[in-house]
Amino acid sequence: MGMVVCVLLPRFQLTVAAGGRAELLRVPAALAPDVGSGGPKEMVGEVSLAAEAFGVHPGMRLGEALARCPRLTLVPPDPAGVAEAWERLLVRLESIGAAVEPERPGLVCFDARGLLKLYGARVVGDRERIERVISAARRALGVPARYGVAPSRFAAVAAATRARTRRPVIVTGGRQEASAFLAELPVALLRARPALAELPEALERLGIRTLGELVALSPDALADRLGAAGLLARELAGGGDGALRPRPASEFLRESLVLPEAASGMQLERALGLLIDRLLARHERRGRTVRAVALSAVLVEQGGTWRRQAVFREALADPLRMRLVLGPHLSLMPAPAQELRLAVESFGPPASDQRALLEDPAAARTARLREAIRQARAAAGSEAALRVLEVDPDSRFPERRAVLTPFE
Repeated sequence: MGMVVCVLLPRFQLTVAAGGRAELLRVPAALAPDVGSGGPKEMVGEVSLAAEAFGVHPGMRLGEALARCPRLTLVPPDPAGVAEAWERLLVRLESIGAAVEPERPGLVCFDARGLLKLYGARVVGDRERIERVISAARRALGVPARYGVAPSRFAAVAAATRARTRRPVIVTGGRQEASAFLAELPVALLRARPALAELPEALERLGIRTLGELVALSPDALADRLGAAGLLARELAGGGDGALRPRPASEFLRESLVLPEAASGMQLERALGLLIDRLLARHERRGRTVRAVALSAVLVEQGGTWRRQAVFREALADPLRMRLVLGPHLSLMPAPAQELRLAVESFGPPASDQRALLEDPAAARTARLREAIRQARAAAGSEAALRVLEVDPDSRFPERRAVLTPFE
């Protein structure tokens, strides 16, 4: 089993949104619902330590949060600033050779096995080697963070929540050692997984307070009462977890334009065209096409930011076609902007207008299919394209006849 390192920056999104107003982190405060993200519009985001004392937690409905803490201060979210700051930190971690898997802004994991010999070649003990890797990550980030190390990803996240800035929590061994470490921890840690965000409340109503009590239950009872979510929670509490899926190392390429006054309408369209021309003219692009971009703006009235991701149907480097795709997004901006930004999310193959004189139809169809899969994964994640694999077609149980696997 590998050794997973978790880097946790507590309240990262709230800290970025607060900016220089450090006093907001010392009073009951929470990120206001992001009405421009297209997600849940009544849920608060990250909360301060003072707000947690009132029982407010991320993902709670706004009405319930205000009922628990009437003095709660709502901070406008800054999705563009969070995405930019988080991308810079991820690039710093990748600079030491870490293949990172970001779960959310402020929480990232990577496997330390490939770095132990690189940074701990002259050290004998495994713990000393891990501490060398953590020191390298700390120097690369340059910001205070909490570090947790464990055999599984969930256990590493739990260890990071128990760590301090200068005192990482390291759990060595295998699955049994990870399960023993998790036994005394509260089931509220399961909220770190989006699929299990509502499960801790149901477990607490049943009298299950710790992860050790959850592991003690039989799988049949959990499946009968809580379904697949209960079985997943038991697997995590027992020290198990899925393999890490590191993101491909990418480059950070962005252009911004400060507008002389609050701009909207035709002014924004002209500014967008200028940003596209600047972005395509950057030498860092090296002739490659662009597959996905992020369009963001600093708003005037609301004091926050606005951000939209756009995935092109075809990787391109044509400024006119890029304007046709990004132009309609400007009408969704909730307020006039004082700064407009455009960043590359992912690159495509090098631009080329040449076509083969004699092209095999089957090969052309395969190439178009691969390009469609890349576009779907760029828009919806690595699991956007799956295929049906027959396992036991003669089984009496429908769920045993076939499974979904990644489409290669």
